[in-house]
Amino acid sequence: MALSPTRPAVETEFAPASVIRRDGVAVVVRHPADAPPIVQHWGADLGPLDPDDLLALTDADERQTRPGTLDAAWRPGVLPTEPDGWPGRPGLLLVRAGVPLVPRWQAVDVTVTDHAMVSEVADAEAGLVLTTRLHLEPGGLLGVKHTLTAEHEPVEVHWLEAVLPVPTRADDVTTFSGRWTREKAPQTSPLGRGSLARQTRRGRPGHDQPWLLALSEGTAKARTGEVWAVHLAWSADVTYRTDRLPDNPTLLGAGELLRPGEIVLGAGESYSSPTAWFAWSPAGLDGVSAKFHTYLRSRPHHPGTPRPLVLNTWEAVYFNHDPATVERLAERAAAIGVERFVLDDGWFLARRDDTRGLGDWEVDRSVWPEGLQPLAERVRALGMQFGLWFEPEMVSLDSDLARAHPDWLLHDAAQVPSPADLSWRTQFVLDLARPGAYEHVLNQMSTLVADLGLAFIKWDHNRDLVDARHEGRPGVHAQTLGALRLMAELKARHPGLEIESCSSGGARSDLGVLEVADRVWASDSNDALERQDIQRWTELLLPPELIGAHVGPPTAHSSGRTLDLSYRLATSLTGSSGFEWDILQCDDQETEQLRRFGELYRELRGLLHSGTVVHGDVRDPALRVRGVVANDLSAGVWTVATVASLEDARPEPVRLQGLAPERRYRVRVREEVGQARWGWITPGWLSKGEVVLPGKVLETVGLQLPALWPQQALVLHATAV
Repeated sequence: MALSPTRPAVETEFAPASVIRRDGVAVVVRHPADAPPIVQHWGADLGPLDPDDLLALTDADERQTRPGTLDAAWRPGVLPTEPDGWPGRPGLLLVRAGVPLVPRWQAVDVTVTDHAMVSEVADAEAGLVLTTRLHLEPGGLLGVKHTLTAEHEPVEVHWLEAVLPVPTRADDVTTFSGRWTREKAPQTSPLGRGSLARQTRRGRPGHDQPWLLALSEGTAKARTGEVWAVHLAWSADVTYRTDRLPDNPTLLGAGELLRPGEIVLGAGESYSSPTAWFAWSPAGLDGVSAKFHTYLRSRPHHPGTPRPLVLNTWEAVYFNHDPATVERLAERAAAIGVERFVLDDGWFLARRDDTRGLGDWEVDRSVWPEGLQPLAERVRALGMQFGLWFEPEMVSLDSDLARAHPDWLLHDAAQVPSPADLSWRTQFVLDLARPGAYEHVLNQMSTLVADLGLAFIKWDHNRDLVDARHEGRPGVHAQTLGALRLMAELKARHPGLEIESCSSGGARSDLGVLEVADRVWASDSNDALERQDIQRWTELLLPPELIGAHVGPPTAHSSGRTLDLSYRLATSLTGSSGFEWDILQCDDQETEQLRRFGELYRELRGLLHSGTVVHGDVRDPALRVRGVVANDLSAGVWTVATVASLEDARPEPVRLQGLAPERRYRVRVREEVGQARWGWITPGWLSKGEVVLPGKVLETVGLQLPALWPQQALVLHATAV
């Protein structure tokens, strides 16, 4: 297909530049007549800017005097491509009739409000319309979303990504990787030159997902320095990208990873990119967190009630369901203050291990002769909510569903059963883009929610999709939309129902799934030492009330490590707390400690789940310092933990960040979690049980720590006096 010649710019009625601002953040946007918008500044609010200021800013920031002599793009826009002179990764790749299609855009309309800008450009000859929306949310978090519409001939979308400029002084990059039971592991390095992309191809974000891509001036710190970050709100495959080129600003961006043939738009059809959330912070990574947390807490569907103390039965009984034992477990849970009791895997047809039953969401009467109704009623009589585990997107070949509808699997028939050298827990994926499969799962789940009065669903997703095929085409995109729609429809049918997103732990914990889910399961590891870092980096984006953080048994099933109960309790306190442990095996002393912990959690959760999260920049790699400060600065709670032996016999003092400098605070140790252990020397303030100091002293000088042994934790509570 021959490309049309470059068209002359057309007259437009909108201003050549505009600015949107909110909560200390500003975005300055230029509106060329023959291209998508150009973001000229994204970062600190620049103060009042009149039209003359915006024009002068363009002159001040221009690379060279026109027409110029350097062969490069003048300044890349929100969707840079090769015809713009952009030598990096294109922001858009379209194909028509097997040939790349390069739109020649003309501006159509721009709408600007205080917090949002919507631009529409079109290529009439190619029959394409592109709408771009930039919107600043509470806290100054910036969302960028594109929608591409084909007006006549079909067009295939290979990718459509959101990118923004970042100052060249940002020379370090932080991203994430990980594995099962070790999610959200940060990686920091110098920003590489050229166009670099980090991608996932698992059909879900995965344990090794990038999670967030952050650029910083030098190594990113918790409390200081500028940071520019992006997170893609999408629950499947992604591309995170940077472009550090010698003749252009650095670009940072993200978009959905699409496979060839996955998105082909017919006449009148549209594709919308997932929202890319961009956060600029002048106050380090905690500043990035504050923007995400403020936005997430501002949404109408953010859980508003106190986050209940939970007991999940998985590590207590696994598949060995015995109604009498489970009922005794519920009675013990209620006695220690549990408020939500969740029956995990093993309750449905033939589910005695992980090889059978997925897809048959009916209670197994051979195990539960009277069904689950008596248990649900008993749980509620004990004053707790009742919840249930499902894995709705999966199916076992050994199931009534698979035998009746083998065509409902999201797989190439040659991959069913899996080849001998592939093993995915002997489970397969149910194609939720098929109306029959979708309705089957929806109706079975909805019936159980209604009949049992379920308040909560633990929604699991335990395998990669692996060459997902829907009607012969790649099917990840449609499957992901189907899963999110299923969650939304269940919640619409059953107001008040909450859903936890679990994907073999933390493999699906993005802001996309949190449009419909109410919390995430951070990891299948209940090893509190591993959880120290898993939860710290999960809360880089998610506020702690959205992060499931349970107390496991003394010896973790995922690592074999044995840890003190006090350490496990202190770690659980940093999230949405609960238990995943056979507490029927606890002795009287342990049971009393759990009861006291439940009281402490209920006392502090109003602060812990609403305040500002702060992290200490500490020198010792064995030390973790994490706190939450009340919004009115009246109090704060810190967890100080070790993950190994401390380097020094006189450990570095712990500085309590974020308090009001002029106010005085009483600091004490909350020993309801149990007593931490250390060597022979105890600092004076600990011997006395408390200390009163101004916030400025606590933040600048701090409190001397004892030489805590490995895997020990103190919970410090500061209250204004």
